[in-house]
Amino acid sequence: MDHQGVWILAEQSGGRITRISHELLTRGVELAAKRGTTLTAMVFGHAIDEGDLQGLIDRGADRVVATEAPELADFRSEPYGACMLEVLREYRPEIVIAGATSTGRTLMPYVAVKAHAGLTADCTVLDIEEQTGNLLQTRPAIGGNILATIKTPNHRPQMATVRPRSTRPAAPVKGRTGEIIRRTPAAALLASRVRRVDFVANTDEHTIQDADHVVAVGRGIKKAENLALIEKLASALDAAVGATRDVVDRGWMSYPHQIGLSGKTITPKLYIGIGLSGSVQHMAGMQTSETIIAINEDPEAPIFRISELGIVGDLFQVVPVLTEKLAEATKER
Repeated sequence: MDHQGVWILAEQSGGRITRISHELLTRGVELAAKRGTTLTAMVFGHAIDEGDLQGLIDRGADRVVATEAPELADFRSEPYGACMLEVLREYRPEIVIAGATSTGRTLMPYVAVKAHAGLTADCTVLDIEEQTGNLLQTRPAIGGNILATIKTPNHRPQMATVRPRSTRPAAPVKGRTGEIIRRTPAAALLASRVRRVDFVANTDEHTIQDADHVVAVGRGIKKAENLALIEKLASALDAAVGATRDVVDRGWMSYPHQIGLSGKTITPKLYIGIGLSGSVQHMAGMQTSETIIAINEDPEAPIFRISELGIVGDLFQVVPVLTEKLAEATKER
């Protein structure tokens, strides 16, 4: 049988399907339409919520293949990899895409090597080449200074990962129907040399990936002590604080705050960039924000090219006034 069909690797946590799965469906629906084929979501876990599996159908999947066992409740590369390879051998998909999450970044290379398939990581654009039907996989290269389009014409499946929050989740459509297949893997596939010992959750009140409002700062802040100025503004907006790589490399903020190619990709409703020029690397991580506001004293700063509102001025003069006005507006409500 020839390889056919577009597949996504859906993810679950505690038996519930996670957001990245719905984002992948947005891309999968488009690719499947261009290939004139079906879209399937595969997921590995234990006692996965039936309504969530139907939710994958509602959001565009034609079929869901769920492999379930207690040993798959939490991610470990060996049992997940063995079960995924079994699915690939049986169904022979043409294209498989996953999120560039900790799971996707670990599992996809592991499986690609064993399946002798090509894999492109951290793609920003996925498309279909009209003449050949090959998957066109575009990603930043050479430190983000160019965009490289890669294809793997001689091996199947074609595999790629895309960054979380790089596209909107697919919206559910009531009344969609599809096939849900729940599988129990053979015991031999569940062996693992790794044992899960503990899990420590991130307890930050505002994580930049989940926040509706993000205030991001660049090296224009000049020193770590000046971050208090930004934190006051963020507090007034009930916003998370993000940073450029420069700020993190200087030790002014920790890595979980980093936005860009080497950090997080975010899609908040409001993004305010302060004292940052807007390098290609940083903009790759925030350019899908709904509303972008930039504050910079350089009118030629690249960040202004993608901003809905730009304020040219000294951040040390602009930010305190902006914070004060926001506080006054809040009191008047």
